[in-house]
Amino acid sequence: MAENKMLKFVSVPRDMPEKRLATARREDFQEIYAEFARDKAAEQSSRCSQCGVPYCQTHCPLHNNIPDWLRLTAEGRLQEAYEVSQATNTFPEICGRICPQDRLCEGNCVIEQSGHGTVTIGSVEKYITDTAWEEGWVKPILPARERPESVGIIGAGPGGLAAADYLRRAGVQVTVYDRYDRVGGLMTYGIPGFKLEKEVVDRRTRQFEDSGVEFVLNCKVGEDISFDAIRGKHDAVLIATGVYKSRDLPDSDHGGVIRAIDYLTASNRKNFGDDVPEYDSGELNAKGKKVVVIGGGDTAMDCVRTAIRQGATSVKCLYRRDRANMPGSQREVANAEEEGVELVWLSAPKGFECGPNGVTGVHVHRMRLGTPDATGRRMPEKIEGADYLEEADLVVKALGFEPEDLPTLWGVEGLEVTRWGTVRAEFGTGATSLDGVFAVGDIVRGASLVVWAIRDGRDSASAIVDYLDQSASAGVAAE
Repeated sequence: MAENKMLKFVSVPRDMPEKRLATARREDFQEIYAEFARDKAAEQSSRCSQCGVPYCQTHCPLHNNIPDWLRLTAEGRLQEAYEVSQATNTFPEICGRICPQDRLCEGNCVIEQSGHGTVTIGSVEKYITDTAWEEGWVKPILPARERPESVGIIGAGPGGLAAADYLRRAGVQVTVYDRYDRVGGLMTYGIPGFKLEKEVVDRRTRQFEDSGVEFVLNCKVGEDISFDAIRGKHDAVLIATGVYKSRDLPDSDHGGVIRAIDYLTASNRKNFGDDVPEYDSGELNAKGKKVVVIGGGDTAMDCVRTAIRQGATSVKCLYRRDRANMPGSQREVANAEEEGVELVWLSAPKGFECGPNGVTGVHVHRMRLGTPDATGRRMPEKIEGADYLEEADLVVKALGFEPEDLPTLWGVEGLEVTRWGTVRAEFGTGATSLDGVFAVGDIVRGASLVVWAIRDGRDSASAIVDYLDQSASAGVAAE
């Protein structure tokens, strides 16, 4: 019976997919984890305790039905497992690769808290969906009926694509506009291939195209097309641009001091085979350089691990707090250290030393953790007289992102923003101050993480369908 296949966490130890040796993986941009075999995926899924109140599910931003698809995997019912996984998540194969599971589902697993080691949820999720692609279970979207209404989505990142998926399943006609020449946003140009190989994104793009989603690429709103023109063409508009404005440091406009987004985009473009003059010139290339990355999130880990693969002579990451208070995934930190990155804790930049050819070093404050702030997190404070100079030929600022000033950028009147510059939108629906205009995820909160963008994209798409239904009902009533 099904229950005999579960609750094996006492007798079966936790096991991750095989990881390539650091000496090998630092030479290329391929993914570092192997795929689970069928028996291993079933074995690890069988460790699930099938909690009555599944903390893994409640701590997943998408509230994925994790216990059920683990049970189905343990029973060998993989197609059903995929269908359950896909029901709440547009991109389970992507979330299985890049979600910070150690902070979300796996980190809150009951058997992890009891000392038996968490279920390897992310690896099983990846396995289920990769198997679905191999077996041909992933099909183009065929709605039960087509609707006449159309929606314009600005942004082809995870939030915009999740919304496109939901809207097409509802039969709505969808056009997605994006400033870049490829679909995927940060999944394509921000996240390195060793975490997310680009064919994984490309095959989803092909599914969207086969499902009738139209992509208008190399299209900058406010330059190539006006926001008003998009509003005039569609029955509703969803703003899903993400956040691309980098947080900065004072007095950091020096040669060799660069933004993380520019650095990662250049690397990904080079791996696509594009012509990237800034990479070839060395401006956005770490080869042969002493690299210092400033920041403690997942973007910082992407940068340091990219620098290793580009052939940097040394790579150090400065973070103003300690390891326990680092916002990035601990799994990514461990991978970086294995590959030769040095994490310099309790260190913050003070300024830069520069020569005729650009930066030569970073002046660093030694820090300590002081009293907690309002959130309970201990605040870093400077240790007087403990400054030093960290040599560097290339400094990457990975300090997070802020929203762009979209009303000014696009010349839009009436699109209200908050005092933080984020688009003012109704919680849960994304409805903005403009009728028929909705906003998703990152530009509402000013934060960037794929899983939240997927959730908010789907929520906003659901609200748009309600809006279209109400508009259609009002039109019928008026007639």
